[in-house]
Amino acid sequence: MSRVEHVVERWWRVALVVAGVALGAFPWGAPPVGLFGVLPIVVWCWGLARSPRTGLAVGLALLALLAWFVLPRGLGWSGRWVPSAVEVYWLLPVFAAVLCAIGVLVERRRLAGLGRLAAMVLAGLVATGFVLFAQLEAPPGDEGVLPGPPGLRVAEGTGWCGSGNCARELDATGDRAHELVRAHLAARGFAPRPSLSSGDERVCRLTGLVAAHEVCAELRDVAVDTVRVLWYVN
Repeated sequence: MSRVEHVVERWWRVALVVAGVALGAFPWGAPPVGLFGVLPIVVWCWGLARSPRTGLAVGLALLALLAWFVLPRGLGWSGRWVPSAVEVYWLLPVFAAVLCAIGVLVERRRLAGLGRLAAMVLAGLVATGFVLFAQLEAPPGDEGVLPGPPGLRVAEGTGWCGSGNCARELDATGDRAHELVRAHLAARGFAPRPSLSSGDERVCRLTGLVAAHEVCAELRDVAVDTVRVLWYVN
């Protein structure tokens, strides 16, 4: 293989992995859950793909799949078409394994590398188990509530745990605090829900293709210029 052929053979593999890492780290500043979704791209590019044409086509499809699992949630969108964070660990590898298997068949190699695909899916299931175990009796993540809206002073409280669930809370202080926090949550996919017995304003965000993941936040005015936000996984 000449030097030029060697470069051509590798450039698309490196480019896809680099693009996957940049995409998987979105949203920047939040826990990079999406980086696990780069695993199928690495497995395909460096373990299964042979020809540049099929390799690049399937690689771009895997990149688009990763974008679907990362970008909508990172942009604050919600709905049952938006994958939840935990689905990055188990559902994305399943979809990716199907795409990789199709790519292998297109290259007329039957199901070569089937063991690698099975190992990838198994790794996702194991990671999911660890994540779900870590979330037991654990406070929720930022879930789009934090960082708070600009222009307000935000101070996080102690939160609470009980009855198999935990919640976090914060106080946001400033002019029109309640209005700004409500708009901040709405921009991140939270929609109004009926109030509970406390009567506090309640908004929720639902994600998840297979298993629903709903986060709710309750807003209560504790002073003229201060609103308290309590959020939890429903």
